[in-house]
Amino acid sequence: MNDHDDADSAAFVAAGSRTPETPRFMNVRQVSQYLQVNEKKVYALVNENLIPATRLTGKWLFPKDLVDQWLLESSHGGVLTDRLVIAGSDDPLLHRAITLMAAELQGRALVSYAAVGTQLGLAVLARRRADACAIHWGPEAESLQRHPALLRQHVQFKDWILVRLCRREQGLLLAPGLHQQDREVQRLFSPEVRWVARQEGAGSQRFLREIVAEHRLDPANRRTTARAYSERDAASAIATGQADVAPGVRAAAGEFGLDFLSLGWEALDLAMPRGIYFRTLLRTLLDTLRNGECQRLAQVFGGYEFTDLGNVVWAA
Repeated sequence: MNDHDDADSAAFVAAGSRTPETPRFMNVRQVSQYLQVNEKKVYALVNENLIPATRLTGKWLFPKDLVDQWLLESSHGGVLTDRLVIAGSDDPLLHRAITLMAAELQGRALVSYAAVGTQLGLAVLARRRADACAIHWGPEAESLQRHPALLRQHVQFKDWILVRLCRREQGLLLAPGLHQQDREVQRLFSPEVRWVARQEGAGSQRFLREIVAEHRLDPANRRTTARAYSERDAASAIATGQADVAPGVRAAAGEFGLDFLSLGWEALDLAMPRGIYFRTLLRTLLDTLRNGECQRLAQVFGGYEFTDLGNVVWAA
């Protein structure tokens, strides 16, 4: 047999031993073969919401890309421990803590924060595009009922926990030039006062609705002259003269040199999969918030209380 025949034979053997390519969306049988477990185990993982899956016309489908990511995250504490992506509600001190961590880590890890609001942040978390989501949804006294209720809107909630970051003073951000007599809630809804509008699904927008209901005000009376998608965005709109009032936290007012009308306290929590709680970068973030520069800034901004920082306050 010559060299040409040897090459042909090797090619024939390789072709005959080649396994079919794994489809992008696997069924139960295919994913059981891919993971080398029996189909009963696959169904058990689905029932416990542990494996990425979607139900279509009565059949379970498993996106291969997400299954691969799930395997990586599950291996030895997660090989993606050099990444921490936070979405959800905005907070000035959390922004500063992320910035401090990024400066310290340099290129050794990715730490990022997308302040997109409570409900959109949870949707991003459910799609595994973020590792944790900051949420706030009403008075602190009701947070242990309201926050879990938000999580239960997503099928992944059984694998999620809530970790307390802080208590925050909530109210209205006010332009420094606003006359003292105009700082009663009812007067702030007069047509001459300019408001910043927030997006639906933001905790501050929910808070504003409760103010309107409590004081029996007509939201149509508000004169909206700016739109914002985060606490700091709203504060910036007031600081630059685009508006006079916006719902928000005292810390945002303190950061931008605004006045503030206090209307109560709320809880700011982080929703996350259980495994993220033990990730080194998450522990580093909590330590950064506890110490040094962040605690100094908390005093400067005002409106923070950290007694339960880092505590798990709810688990399914």
